[in-house]
Amino acid sequence: MSLAARPGNFGSRFHNRLYELLGLDYVYKAFATADLAGAIGGVRALGVRGCAVSMPFKEAVVPLLDGLDPSAAAIGSVNTIVNDHGRLTGYNTDHLAVRLLLERTGLPPGTRFLLRGSGGMARAAAAALRGLGFTDGTIVARNEATGPALAAAHGYGWQAEPGGLEAALLINATPLGMAGPEAQSLAFPEERIRACDTAFDVVAMPPETPFLARARAHGKRLISGADVIVLQALEQFVLYTGVRPDDAQVAAAAAFARAAG
Repeated sequence: MSLAARPGNFGSRFHNRLYELLGLDYVYKAFATADLAGAIGGVRALGVRGCAVSMPFKEAVVPLLDGLDPSAAAIGSVNTIVNDHGRLTGYNTDHLAVRLLLERTGLPPGTRFLLRGSGGMARAAAAALRGLGFTDGTIVARNEATGPALAAAHGYGWQAEPGGLEAALLINATPLGMAGPEAQSLAFPEERIRACDTAFDVVAMPPETPFLARARAHGKRLISGADVIVLQALEQFVLYTGVRPDDAQVAAAAAFARAAG
């Protein structure tokens, strides 16, 4: 199941399609709730195997759980709960997904990066970078409370704007470029994009933001939020079921989930 203030349908379609393809006796349902404690009590009382957690509950749910996996403890945020015979453990598969995608690039830990943002996804990215040994980076965030705090937590620098900073790896973890009022906004200035090697945008909709489109035009390596959303859902699926689908099954489920949009 999924708990959110405003549930989407990607997760439900992705999980249920995989259950169908693999012949598993599970069903995934999304619920809107304003009573988080009551909902978590229901997970315990009804023996619900697993639960996804979306905004605005990712931090608020932590004290209601029995324990945290390192993926969630690293950032103090939970997007997945696993129920083992009444014991609820929180995970963060956003963190797991970002880490896996960064590992796949093969970038050495000495690579300099700029990470734009200081919210939940930025915390997941910063923890993943630090966990992989990346030490040379700057958090770019306008929020003068959360930006410096995130930087200090992981030993990185902080600036309110990209300014004259250059880096081989650029990561956007803000809504810049997302469908809506900031749809046409570039997460990084043109000159920063031209100078980078790898452009990573956690925005899933649209799958190619103005930032990634500009990076593609300059021949840069791309990682998109569409990659993140599939990987984080896949890691949830594995936590719930103990089964890891093959690549063809994951691709089929992702295509099915996106077709609803």
